[in-house]
Amino acid sequence: MRVDLDYAVRVLPTLLRGAVTTLQATLGGMALALVLGLAFVLLLRSQNKWVSRPTRAVLEFVRGTPLLIQLFFLFYVLPEWGIRLGALGTGIFALGLHYSTYIAEVYRAGIESVPKGQWEASTALSFSRVDTWRRVVLPQAVITVLPMLGNYLVAMFKDTPLLATITVIEMLGAGLSAAASSYRYFEVFTLIGLIFLAMSLPAGALVRWLEAFNKRYA
Repeated sequence: MRVDLDYAVRVLPTLLRGAVTTLQATLGGMALALVLGLAFVLLLRSQNKWVSRPTRAVLEFVRGTPLLIQLFFLFYVLPEWGIRLGALGTGIFALGLHYSTYIAEVYRAGIESVPKGQWEASTALSFSRVDTWRRVVLPQAVITVLPMLGNYLVAMFKDTPLLATITVIEMLGAGLSAAASSYRYFEVFTLIGLIFLAMSLPAGALVRWLEAFNKRYA
């Protein structure tokens, strides 16, 4: 099989534009997942069973269904209810919602790792509940779970090709479009794999640095 290097050079800018969309989806989805995950874990810790139990049910439902099904539901069903987010917006929301259910458990583990004495010291110092969470508990919890959050960032990045199924022109979507018109699948998918690898290696290095940071300062 002959490799057409000229074609690979011509298609590379198209794939790189798709890679920008991939990064946008990953970073947007992760930002949403961090916020929603924290909201979920706070609701789970509520003493009101009418709050904690429905929250647990939602988390189990989202974790128990495939991300691809969630993408299809949000993209094709929500517009029937008058909710339109656009393809990329839907993808970011689906990634954020899906991963927030796992990140909520990560936050929970980090919160439970905070020594009981820290809570008691906050009470002794007359900290309000908000100040206790903001200044004492969450900073310690987040440092503890930073490596796991980094791992989920990498996992989300690798799941972004699923967005091509709802017409998001991320890297895989751009590659599929180019390959369908040229029939040069080898060059296209080889380049996609190499770009994913080039982007994943720094992310993996970041996770290892976070693990080292955690061991040093946690």
